[in-house]
Amino acid sequence: MPDTDLMPILLVPDARLRAKARPVGAGDTDTVRALAPRMLATMYKAPGIGLAAPQIGSLLRLVVIDLQPDEKPEPLIMVNPEIVAASTDLATREEGCLSLPNQYADVTRPAQVKVRWHDLEGAKQERMAEGLLATCIQHEIDHLNGVLFVDHISALKRNMLLRRLAKELKSKGRDEA
Repeated sequence: MPDTDLMPILLVPDARLRAKARPVGAGDTDTVRALAPRMLATMYKAPGIGLAAPQIGSLLRLVVIDLQPDEKPEPLIMVNPEIVAASTDLATREEGCLSLPNQYADVTRPAQVKVRWHDLEGAKQERMAEGLLATCIQHEIDHLNGVLFVDHISALKRNMLLRRLAKELKSKGRDEA
C-alpha cells in the first residue's frame, strides 16, 4: 500500500482523542471499508499493534489490531466492538500509545475479556481474549470512549508523562523548524 494512503495520527492534547465515537451504522459501510486498510497501513508504518478510528480523526467505532504472531500479519478489524464480559483477575502490562509517542506506563486491567463486534461484511463475531490481545482490545475500545491509557494511572504519573510528552513534542517542533 503506498504511503499516500497513510493517515496522520492525532497526538495528545488533540481534543478529538477525548470525544466519544459514534456507532458505525448502515450508511457508513463504504467509509469503514475504505478506512480499515488505511488504518492498518498507518498502524504498521508507525509501528504499532492497534489503532482506533478517533486516533486518525474519525469518530466512528472502528478498531484495527495486529499483534503479528510469528511475525506474520494477522489483522483483526472490529466494527462497533464491545466488551461483554471481563474477568475479575487482573493483569498489569506496560502500555504505550501512538497518540502519546515514546510514553509508557504500567496499566492494570482485566486479564481476560470477551469481546463482540462486527466484521467488514457485517457478520457478528465474538471471542475470548487474554494476555496482550486482551490488553490491546481494552486499550483500543477505551479510545472509542475518549479514554487514554494514562487515565488508568495515578495523577502524579499521568502529569509527569504528559509534561515529558509536551516537552519532547516542543523540542521536536523546534528541530524541524
